Formats: sequence, C-alpha cells, structure tokens
Amino acid sequence: MKSFFRFALLALVLLVVAMVSAVITMSFAIHGGEVTVPKLIGLSPSEAERSVAGLGLMVDVERQYYSPDVAEGKIMTQVPAAGTKVRRGYQVRVAQSLGPQRVAIPDVLGQSERAADLNIRRRGLDVGSSAYLSMQGVTADQVLAQSPPPNASGILAPRINLLVTAVPAVPSFVMPSFVGQPLGSVNLALLDAGFHVGTVTMAAPSADAAAALGASSTPQQPSPASIIVSQTPAPGQSVNAGATVNFEVR
Repeated sequence: MKSFFRFALLALVLLVVAMVSAVITMSFAIHGGEVTVPKLIGLSPSEAERSVAGLGLMVDVERQYYSPDVAEGKIMTQVPAAGTKVRRGYQVRVAQSLGPQRVAIPDVLGQSERAADLNIRRRGLDVGSSAYLSMQGVTADQVLAQSPPPNASGILAPRINLLVTAVPAVPSFVMPSFVGQPLGSVNLALLDAGFHVGTVTMAAPSADAAAALGASSTPQQPSPASIIVSQTPAPGQSVNAGATVNFEVR
C-alpha cells in the first residue's frame, strides 16, 4: 500500500512538473518574439529604419503633413507608440513632416477636373478625393468647390479635395412594340417623344401577292397608312433618348 502511495505521489509530482514546463514553454514561445518599439519621432525615415532593423521591425511612411514645429523630413507621429511591445516583423506606421507650408493653394474653381488636377500637381500637391454632383443648368465636368479653399494657410495635408459637376446620364428607355400599327401615327408618337424615324422599307410581298400585282405593276411605296411588320431596335431593347428607329412596312 505504501508503495502504491509513493508511486501515485511520484506520478503527481511528474505531472505538475510537466504542466509547469509546458506553461514556461508556451510563455517563451509567445513572448520570446516580442520587442519594444523605440521612439522614432524626431528621426528621419532612414534613421528610423536603422533604429528598428535590429529589432526585426519595419517602418512605413504612411502620411506626410505640414508642421511648423517639426523639421522637414522628420517623423512627427508613430503608431504604435514608443514603449509598446509588439511581435517581430511588425510594421510601425509613421507620419513625416513637410515642414511649414510654403505652397500656395491654387484656385481651381470653374476648371475642368483634368485642368484642376494638372494645376494642383504642378505645385507639388495631390488631389485627395473627388465627389461628383449632378446639377441642372450647370456645365458638366466643372469644379464647383475645393477644400482647402484657394490661398488657404495653416493647412495640415498637401491635398486638395474637389467637388465636380457630373456629366448627366443619358436617359434610357425600353423600346415598345409598334408592329401592327400604322406608320403615320407611330411617326408622330416617336417625334413627340424625341426619337427619330430612320429607314422605312417595304416588306417583300408573298408569292400570291406578287403574282396578283403582276410584273408590270408599279412597286408600292411606304405611306402613313402602311402597317408596320418589323422594327429595329426590336421591342424590349434598351435605347437612349433620341435614338433612331427603322421600320419595315406593308
């Protein structure tokens, strides 16, 4: 009985040792690859890269901003902050200072989007986001507003956002069927709706009709009373306003 208890106690001790060893091993695996992010603010990007190279970290210059307080070319913010523990291979995102604003914000109001883009980039600035607005009675592809406004000072980022008038969409319609209707009434309906009647041709007569007409008969010509037998575009097709419709009649 004593041997059994000694064996059980030994097994329990070995189990505890194994569990403690596993916890230590897992802790080392989890924390062994951690490093502390150093302070990068005030360094240049190349200096920051050298500073973190031995730690297995990377530096990503994510943004550039004007700053009257931080020298041009130096890092002004970083994420994560200095002192944060991260895994090796982590990417530290930084913002670089452009120094004080020295570039005047151009006035691109009323210009086309392309002209505004060229004007902005020529000054070393970037176009941020462009929003589009459809407006009746306003020329399409024209800058309505910009942010920051012309000649603004104390701006943060070297980007200009634009509001541009959109090119109005051409209305589209589903082509109805005109088969079986007189050409004259259909012609008037299409003209009223802003469409155009194109080519109107006579359908080939049947063999019996051709025999009845005879070879010497004068060929028939389309008239307002002619009945439509086919059309192009076909019924159900999507067409733009002002489209031309061609008919075959009898």
